[in-house]
Amino acid sequence: MNQINYFEHYPEGVNHTINTDDYKSVTDFLDKKLSEFSEEIAYINMGKSFTYQEINDLSENFAAYLQSIGLKKGDRIAIQMPNLLQYPIAMFGALKAGLIIVNTNPLYTPDEMKHQFSDSGATAIVILSNFAEKLERIISETDIKHVIITDIGDMLGGFKGALINFVVKNIKKMVPKYNLPNAIKYNDVLIKGKNFTFNPVEINSEDTAFLQYTGGTTGVSKGAMLTNRNMIANMLQIAEWKKPLLKPREETVITALPLYHIFALTVNCFAMMNVGAKNILITNPRDLKAFIKDLKKYSFTVITGVNTLFNGLLNNESFKTVDFSKLKIAVGGGMAVQVAVAEKWKNQTGVNLVEGYGLTESSPVLNCNPVVGDIQLGTIGPPLPSTEISIRDDDGKEVPVGERGEIWAKGPQIMKGYWQRPEDTKDVLEDGWLKTGDIGLIKEDGFCRIVDRKKEMVLVSGFNVFPNEVEDALAHHPKISEVGVIGVPDKKSNEAVKAFIVKSDDSLTVEEVKAFAKEHLTGYKRPKYIEFKKELPKSNVGKILRRILKEEDLKNNTY
Repeated sequence: MNQINYFEHYPEGVNHTINTDDYKSVTDFLDKKLSEFSEEIAYINMGKSFTYQEINDLSENFAAYLQSIGLKKGDRIAIQMPNLLQYPIAMFGALKAGLIIVNTNPLYTPDEMKHQFSDSGATAIVILSNFAEKLERIISETDIKHVIITDIGDMLGGFKGALINFVVKNIKKMVPKYNLPNAIKYNDVLIKGKNFTFNPVEINSEDTAFLQYTGGTTGVSKGAMLTNRNMIANMLQIAEWKKPLLKPREETVITALPLYHIFALTVNCFAMMNVGAKNILITNPRDLKAFIKDLKKYSFTVITGVNTLFNGLLNNESFKTVDFSKLKIAVGGGMAVQVAVAEKWKNQTGVNLVEGYGLTESSPVLNCNPVVGDIQLGTIGPPLPSTEISIRDDDGKEVPVGERGEIWAKGPQIMKGYWQRPEDTKDVLEDGWLKTGDIGLIKEDGFCRIVDRKKEMVLVSGFNVFPNEVEDALAHHPKISEVGVIGVPDKKSNEAVKAFIVKSDDSLTVEEVKAFAKEHLTGYKRPKYIEFKKELPKSNVGKILRRILKEEDLKNNTY
């Protein structure tokens, strides 16, 4: 392997390795932290708060109920809801009972739900009532026998909870009618569970804790088997990386990304729990008015998100009036953080927007820019403690420092494999190395840079064009709000670059974009086609879906 000293860029006091034996399992970690910080506030959502002790008690009641209906260690339970107080209670309870969590995107179509539930073999589900009608359509084609249904206001209590549930159902009409006669209400589960005795389950480090399904942005969604050791390792790696700035019992983290997403699950939930942080759950970050109201209400010290989230905040006038005086750490991941967005963020908040990198298959974080000291915009920083990164060619041979190739990664956070997909597992795991499918490079100073997804590379007259590069360049234009780039067929050059642009100023023209591209991009990287759109298709966490752009474009255009 190339001998690069990553550690010279590690912040002072950050260890080069972590000890995964600190905790036997995720449940062991939960038990210790829920006890250690028992009197501290753990979660706040819609003005309602719960302490670590209350979360512990409620999750134990939940676990006792699951055991009472015959669910046992290794059974799979799906959880399908946005960020609500119900989520950590249900998740922690299921983990305590030894169940494997199948996190499910609430915006999935019935077909996507059926695939995930059938593939995972889930026998139970906790689902928000807003999506129960979709479950009704496909439940007979799955193994699900136990359905727990919750309403948005269930954990808010009293008049407020009842009012919110009434408005959501009867005024806003957000809960389509459904018929699931054997379902039980979430609050009834907690009441019943209180009357049962919870029996602790022996869980070891190699037991699977989560079946975390890949985003499916480039193909069929697969269940990554993330073990207890994987999750503990990445939690410890992230905690070690943030250690210079985080103090026990003093932190408040804004969780706008959904907890069912691996980024928020590990970074916001577990790593922040390690220091007894207060977690502000944002149920609908797309409602920027309500989101910014919460940002003003709480003196937050940490915020995470994806590039589109930060960009949306920066383009909102109200965001300029938020108090950033307590903010210590802002982390972007899930997609490339554009340099233009990072620069605007630093100018407005006074805090660096540090970019991290990882995959569902790596629990997820592999690299991150330091939270103190050296930071290099446009890079993903060095690898985290106990993590190795290697850049390989198509034959699996390591390339010289500074050259591009596929990123391979190794460390205790790498998944066990894909659930019931041995051939797919063989394709991505080799001698403990994960082949990420991302193109990147390692600079001589040890900082790594992502170029793009291998599968999304555009081939123009034999030259490789990476959409991230083009998007990053165009994003600097003051009249461009968002941009997504794909390759389209071209008779002369095999493929051509096409840019889909959301304007921040209606006066923007195609000619202006092309002139700007001419200044900032070499000839073959410049968009041949430009299309203005009101919005770009995104995943539920805000990642621009180039696959959807490509599919829609092929339907509507011939080249």
